[in-house]
Amino acid sequence: MTAVIPQVPLAPTQRDFTSFFEECNSAPRINQLLGWFESTARGQSGRTTRNPEVDTRLFDRALLEKHGDYFGRFAEVFEYIKRSSLFANHYYGSIPYRLEENYRLGNAIIEYSQRISNRPLLYRSIGTGDSSMARAIAQFSEGSVEALCCSPNDMSAQNFAINGKPPHATFFHGPFHRLTNDVFNSHDELAQFASGFDIIHEDTTFQMYSPNREEQVSFAVRFLKRDGIFLCVEKFRHGDMDEYERRELQKDYGFKSRYFSSSEVAAKGKDVLVTMSKNQVTLDDMARVLKQHFDHCFVTWNSGNFYTLVASNNQENLDSFVASLGSPGVPKEFDYEEKLPRSIF
Repeated sequence: MTAVIPQVPLAPTQRDFTSFFEECNSAPRINQLLGWFESTARGQSGRTTRNPEVDTRLFDRALLEKHGDYFGRFAEVFEYIKRSSLFANHYYGSIPYRLEENYRLGNAIIEYSQRISNRPLLYRSIGTGDSSMARAIAQFSEGSVEALCCSPNDMSAQNFAINGKPPHATFFHGPFHRLTNDVFNSHDELAQFASGFDIIHEDTTFQMYSPNREEQVSFAVRFLKRDGIFLCVEKFRHGDMDEYERRELQKDYGFKSRYFSSSEVAAKGKDVLVTMSKNQVTLDDMARVLKQHFDHCFVTWNSGNFYTLVASNNQENLDSFVASLGSPGVPKEFDYEEKLPRSIF
């Protein structure tokens, strides 16, 4: 059955975002952390000792049996694009088994796009540097997905177009909060997205700005279609800080040490992660915010303190998307959820 997804964004809000824009303009991501992101994208800091490679042993056997060749061809496109990005390798070396998860997500997004007739699925990526994930999805889809990516960093913009403008992908050189209605309606290359997105994917970006998830989510989902899907990847605080720190040690010395020198792991822990941690919220906090906008939400992935949440107001569309994911590719010792996907409301 073809998903019925109207070309209508969520109901317009009269909310005044002036103070939110001011908060974002003074946030760490585009101020004290901007230089770190730039130097990491250029390989001047945070460089991996070797590039992360996907562990295919972790993939859902049923998913591979159903989509084996298709899945493998997407993996080839993803790997080709990822190899050109120093920041992407830093990212995948920093978050345990996120590489395997993005293969799974990318496959599900492309499969979901096939359910929409007569037009491409409109996909927005908020985060992930030069957006290698979004570029791979857009390129492999051959037109069934049109992607919009953004980053405030110069190197991300350069790397996005390193071999010319990628097919079916558009880049906005600036932070996510500067993509307003006026910007969508006044730039020809953004006009196709003005009607709203089918999927918006926030990837560890909000924590670089502030803990103000209520305003961040409210602003982001203004551009989501009524029956669209909101994906968020967050590193959550834990009610038990001893447990939070135990998972952090597991991440640093059970995973990151494979890809970074001990001095790199220690340096980031003392500097960048301290700033990020101040802007994290709990899973329960995020669930309360999402419940203000959506009727349904699942946890679909967990690795240590990192989680993926998927929310929508359309149960059929959400169930279809979640079912296409298959099981997470995470070793049991990093997965703290008894069973996924798990409905949280």
